[in-house]
Amino acid sequence: MKYIDEFQDPALARRLLDEIHSTVTRPWALMEVCGGQTHTIIRHGIDQLLPDQVELIHGPGCPVCVTPLEVIDKALEIASRPGVIFCSFGDMLRVPGTGRDLFRVRSEGGDVRVVYSPLDALTIARQNPDREVVFFGIGFETTAPPNAMTVHQAKRLGIPNFSLLVSHVRVPPAIEAIMQSPSCRVQGFLAAGHVCSVMGMAEYPELAARYQVPIVVTGFEPLDILEGVRRTVLQLERGEHTVENAYERAVRPEGNPAALAMLEDVFEVTDRAWRGIGVIPDSGWRLSERYREFDAEHRFSVTGITTREPAECRSGEVLQGLIKPHECEAFGTLCTPRNPLGATMVSSEGACAAYYLYRRLDLQAAPAAPTTPLEASPVG
Repeated sequence: MKYIDEFQDPALARRLLDEIHSTVTRPWALMEVCGGQTHTIIRHGIDQLLPDQVELIHGPGCPVCVTPLEVIDKALEIASRPGVIFCSFGDMLRVPGTGRDLFRVRSEGGDVRVVYSPLDALTIARQNPDREVVFFGIGFETTAPPNAMTVHQAKRLGIPNFSLLVSHVRVPPAIEAIMQSPSCRVQGFLAAGHVCSVMGMAEYPELAARYQVPIVVTGFEPLDILEGVRRTVLQLERGEHTVENAYERAVRPEGNPAALAMLEDVFEVTDRAWRGIGVIPDSGWRLSERYREFDAEHRFSVTGITTREPAECRSGEVLQGLIKPHECEAFGTLCTPRNPLGATMVSSEGACAAYYLYRRLDLQAAPAAPTTPLEASPVG
């Protein structure tokens, strides 16, 4: 299959691995930002093929995983109200809030529907003018443009019964928060290629220079990951810290101008809470004043939310790269994909789910080392 098989070629993978092995002279810790990259790494055993000196740390790049518990609870509250049709992508329905999830709300009589595009939710709103239709808009820079377009269309077509529950986050401020943490061990980043296909690369040179870390824009197939690692290690060994594009077949330096224009029209930058991490300044989007009438939080005035994370769940430390999933005592016992404690076990991009799917039979339980969480404001 074009663009798949050619990026999974074993012979080419061996050559890249040989080059990485011959380049490394000392320990390096690299963070892959995206959960899709994490799944490729674990599924293909890439981390086990690298030299012992190269450690891959799994970053907070899963959109479902970082959606804060407070927003999940607001979604549950809105979806429970009479007269509401609550629409979401399927992976959000099993994400646990405080005590229940959207599947439970549906079993209790709530009208919760899975859609495959935010525009599907807009169609539902047009077909049900006497109902309030809410779409759960979460994710990184990749999902924000279609959600922005949907709100833009709702305003242009005059569909007043549609609204968006927004929890969009931005990658560059998260990289900055990681680098400012006293416990940070990251020395280089594999940036998420799909994010850069939308946003371009303009925000990264300043980060690379300020924190003296190489940032390599990387794709999602095994050879993409290996090439990203090779370029990052090469920079580290040379003492360089620049931004490189190793995903040129999808990423242009300027990004996608049409998507950027839509984002600028509909959203404005705001502080945003990340589940398991806390509030990161300027790390999210909310609807701008021109589109505030379509903001579900504003429309439904959901207040009195009190969140409570399961005490056994250490997904916050996993999201910060402080522990590996199997170092959580609940991994594979109290917490499984069928009965998840945290979003990292639910999501198809979650690091805990990746370890459970591809590596749980090989893992030996290891005692978790003492950790220091990221220094960020408390979630809430």
